[in-house]
Amino acid sequence: MEKINRLARKREPFLFVLSYDLKEQFVQPLKDLDSDIFYKIGNQRNYPQTALNKKFYLHKSPLEFKEYNNSLTHVLNKIRSGDTYLLNLTFRTPIESNLSLKEIFTFAQAKYKLYFKNQFICFSPEKFIEIIGNKISTYPMKGTIEASIPNAKEKILNNEKEMAEHVMIVDLMRNDLGIIGTNIQVEKFRYIEKIRAGDKELLQVSSKITATLPSNWRDNLGSILKKILPAGSITGTPKCSTINIINSIENYQRGFYTGIFGIFDGKNLYSSVMIRFIEKKDNQLYYKSGGGITIDSDAVSEHKELIDKIYFPF
Repeated sequence: MEKINRLARKREPFLFVLSYDLKEQFVQPLKDLDSDIFYKIGNQRNYPQTALNKKFYLHKSPLEFKEYNNSLTHVLNKIRSGDTYLLNLTFRTPIESNLSLKEIFTFAQAKYKLYFKNQFICFSPEKFIEIIGNKISTYPMKGTIEASIPNAKEKILNNEKEMAEHVMIVDLMRNDLGIIGTNIQVEKFRYIEKIRAGDKELLQVSSKITATLPSNWRDNLGSILKKILPAGSITGTPKCSTINIINSIENYQRGFYTGIFGIFDGKNLYSSVMIRFIEKKDNQLYYKSGGGITIDSDAVSEHKELIDKIYFPF
């Protein structure tokens, strides 16, 4: 994180890629960016957009329901014991496709995309934080439903389980911003965004929370990021004990999945949570996905959500 501090103090534009547990960190000035890294953050990109021009397939080999249910039961027991109230439970799924990582990245339609050295890609719908002037904003995303379902918007907004999950994450992010800023405000609460998920359209529920940073925030940018990571939307609440449970129950290492990536342009910062994530290891592709678990979670629907989030957004 010291390199982030150093470059930001110099007002040097750079890209940063931080793993979930911060054990892996990549920080490089944009003028020296490696040729095998491509990104899109909002309207900023360093590669040409290309339309899908070939037939493709995606085969999934998801976690068996019995194994998923065992993990979910363990989480629910932890919730009943008061060790967590909301936990983002994730797994990795082997997938097969005739498309390369580079092709999937190039064809994907998403607000935030990253191709990293033929090791992994993400095409995320979720912004983490942006800092413009002295104002920091975060946009936790919790709650998903297929747009084709009759009265989908009303159903997702009136779902008690989804409401409880979203409220807990908003409260957590308010607390996180309170660590680094003042004048905390929830500017928008549970608004709907539409995204593409393969051949489907999804409605996703987000909120916008803001705070005011000290005027010298650029001189301490790495330190600020460290205080609010990992992102609350992909851990849960309370954050510390929930992270400990995640580490004990998930059967793989998240690595860069659910970490963050972003750009400091010399003045402002823009970043995203690395979800919708595909990793390549030993020529095998793995799609990492998951969802928030609360006391009202149903194993069948949560397992289905885990699988439904495995898609290419073409």
